[in-house]
Amino acid sequence: MANAKQYCEELFQRVTERNANEPEFHQAVKEVLESLVPVLDKHPEYISAGIVERIVEPERQIIFRVPWVDDTGKVRVNRGFRIQFNSAIGPYKGGLRFHPSVNVGILKFLGFEQTFKNSLTGLPIGGGKGGSDFDPKGKSDNEVMRFCQSFMTELYRHIGQDIDVPAGDIGVGGREVGFLFGQFKRIKNAYEAGVLTGKGLTFGGSLVRTQATGYGLVYFLDEMLKDKGMSLAGKTVLVSGSGNVSIYATEKVQQLGGKVVAVSDSNGYVYDAEGINLATVKRIKEVERGRISEYVKAHPKAEYHTGWTGIWTIPCDIALPCATQNEIDENSAKILVKNGCKAVAEGANMPTTLEGTKVFLDSGVMFGPAKAANAGGVATSALEMTQNSMRLAWTFEEVDAKLKNIMVNIFKNSSKAAEDYGLKGNLVAGANIAGFVKVAEAMKAQGIV
Repeated sequence: MANAKQYCEELFQRVTERNANEPEFHQAVKEVLESLVPVLDKHPEYISAGIVERIVEPERQIIFRVPWVDDTGKVRVNRGFRIQFNSAIGPYKGGLRFHPSVNVGILKFLGFEQTFKNSLTGLPIGGGKGGSDFDPKGKSDNEVMRFCQSFMTELYRHIGQDIDVPAGDIGVGGREVGFLFGQFKRIKNAYEAGVLTGKGLTFGGSLVRTQATGYGLVYFLDEMLKDKGMSLAGKTVLVSGSGNVSIYATEKVQQLGGKVVAVSDSNGYVYDAEGINLATVKRIKEVERGRISEYVKAHPKAEYHTGWTGIWTIPCDIALPCATQNEIDENSAKILVKNGCKAVAEGANMPTTLEGTKVFLDSGVMFGPAKAANAGGVATSALEMTQNSMRLAWTFEEVDAKLKNIMVNIFKNSSKAAEDYGLKGNLVAGANIAGFVKVAEAMKAQGIV
């Protein structure tokens, strides 16, 4: 049998050939395979049972047409997707993304990452992802409703509370989840509350779900800092993005004594040396659905700059990329290190390139990878599923305490896995290994399926 390193290299070659023109998926697979070499050296049975070859191939890929009518009466057609990646430890679980950039490759990368992320939570949920190239920006509520109803008219046959449980992601918030759930209920003629998460509090949603990814990110960051005898108090923090994850990461950083000085959106970034006023950001983004450039109207001392990647040129102690994939490249990582950044924790999915990650690890910067650091959202979604199954609702404090405990355990398990395989301090490898081993053991037990 080939050694583990050679096996992983050959498997990666097959993955790139079989999944052409899907760079994000290639990137995610490459990172995981590189991390797994010491595991496969120690456990060759994972190779002989075909675990790794199966784990890089989705169990099912669904693509469908989504026709809908806009407010002018014109028929529009989008494409819908659901990638059901791995169900070894539970029903497929992962968000729906509505954005023009959505394609099979991006959703495969997200579903692949979701498999390990969900495993890390310790909860019984498999990995999946879906969405559409529909753009909700600039659409009326009625247009969004008609699109969501058409989308669910096909998706409903592929999902269920014990089969596949979607949630929100970029472009899919409470409004969209509400429309999707309403159509599912109408078609099924049944109130299966656990089929979607991120629901409104009046129909089965969970407290803390809105805050969960951002709060969980900072709970993970806090644990990472504590491990080095540090704290958030008094630290200068950059948070990219200004959506759900960014807003609630900023809120928790401020609660723990840190100072967020910059946020961004796809047009540019705002720098406020006095500290970002979160109420203003919430008003612009959550109420008005506007652009972050509006911030300087309320706070004239702040600076607005076009070109959102420029946010990483601001000196800081901590960077929290919460916008989108590959927003920190090698050059941005080098600038952050040069400017004294001590810790990076990923709030978005794979926001740092492989080259950027290497810069941070080689420079001794504490680095919390997305599949560990941003698992709070899906963890709380699973807690929402639990409440739905039990026909009850926990208090904010109860859910928040469970979320914090999950994030602390993710850090500890990732840290221990890295140490167990001679990679102490490398949380990228540790998270990949800890997430993989649980799924691999379940797959091995269930046979060649």
